Amino acid sequence: MKKVLIANRGEIALRIHRACQEMGIRTVAVHSTADASAMHVRLADESVCIGPPPAKESYLNKAAILSAAHITGADAIHPGYGFLAENADFAEMVEAHGLIFIGPKPEHIRTMGDKIAAKETMRRLGVPLVPGSPGPVASVDEAFAIAQEIGFPVLIKAAAGGGGRGMKVARAEEQLEEAYRTARAEAKAAFGDDTVYIEKYLDRPRHIELQILADAHGHVVHFGERDCSLQRRHQKLVEEAGSPALDPAERDALGATVTAALRQLGYRSAGTLEFLWQDGQFAFIEMNTRLQVEHPVTEMVCGIDLVREQIRIAAGEELGYSQEDIVFQGHAIECRITAEDPVTFAPCPGKVTTYHAPGGLGVRVDSALYSGYTVPPHYDSLVAKLIVHASTRAQAIARMQRCLREMVVDGISTTIPLHQRIMADPEFQAGDYTIHWLERFVARSS
Repeated sequence: MKKVLIANRGEIALRIHRACQEMGIRTVAVHSTADASAMHVRLADESVCIGPPPAKESYLNKAAILSAAHITGADAIHPGYGFLAENADFAEMVEAHGLIFIGPKPEHIRTMGDKIAAKETMRRLGVPLVPGSPGPVASVDEAFAIAQEIGFPVLIKAAAGGGGRGMKVARAEEQLEEAYRTARAEAKAAFGDDTVYIEKYLDRPRHIELQILADAHGHVVHFGERDCSLQRRHQKLVEEAGSPALDPAERDALGATVTAALRQLGYRSAGTLEFLWQDGQFAFIEMNTRLQVEHPVTEMVCGIDLVREQIRIAAGEELGYSQEDIVFQGHAIECRITAEDPVTFAPCPGKVTTYHAPGGLGVRVDSALYSGYTVPPHYDSLVAKLIVHASTRAQAIARMQRCLREMVVDGISTTIPLHQRIMADPEFQAGDYTIHWLERFVARSS
């Protein structure tokens, strides 16, 4: 593999570029006209403009991306996360054009992209699930029957969904019909598919996910858990590795179950299985067949470059290490810094007049910002990921507080003040939170 086209933008495009450079691989950046001066474009060995600012005309334009790969002589395409990263049709097209797709097999992307098919697959492979419907729920009457069987409250979820869209809670029987119809309407509008299913709604779960890597030779390993419970409207804001709620025995048991399942499935590349955890019990909710936004906290505690490993696996190489070789050291925390008002969360694109990244021992900043850069209004508001690592969780929190005070992003509003408030909160410092904690915290602090 001599040249990789990076089918993404922002900090993740820059992250992939850096891994390629260290491996002696040349890079091709694709970009919209709005991103002509973006950092990943400036640093890549080559760049190709693939369309105007709207994502559907540029970063989601499969034909334009494949054309860019051919005209630059790229060997492979790395999709990053978002955009086309979990698009099975795109993965198939890449391979049909004689290119390497740096990611899983298309059939696994397709299966895990359908939440119902994913749950059935994991049930068959012995992974624990949240109680709920065995498949799609086609009518209100069927929804009532299932809800009465598993008990209220229940969660109606879009089968093709993500990011909280097409997801509604019914806490009592009189709320079920409206929740069902609203979830289907939202799913149809967001995904073009109104298929929904029902799960038991857990009142105080944590969101725990497990990072894995699998090669094409049957080797599967895990890199421990991340706690992603700090979410607002199902969007993660802060992630930790490991979880303050889990002990090593629980991690090992979950890891053994997951790696055995994916070995049986014949999975390849990086992947993340997401669970709800409550009262010592895990329940699978979905699998992301791509690199996660929050992968740096895993890299910090394991010392493994996950992007490098993705590329090696795609090139046909073996992992070259076993589960026993993976050692977890210390604690890592990531804060997602977005170009949003820290109170109202209104988007705040614009020109960055001054940018200063914090530094020091155990500090990492994944960002494509620079002084003078204009954050465009067309894409996700994430502008930086601030990651710290320390020997203990308390030390990591103290380090994050210091870094948040050092970080300067002038000219636009960001969520840095919100992260400062979270890090200073006694409940967060005690690790006493669930997936519902942040919504209440934002409400009482605004």
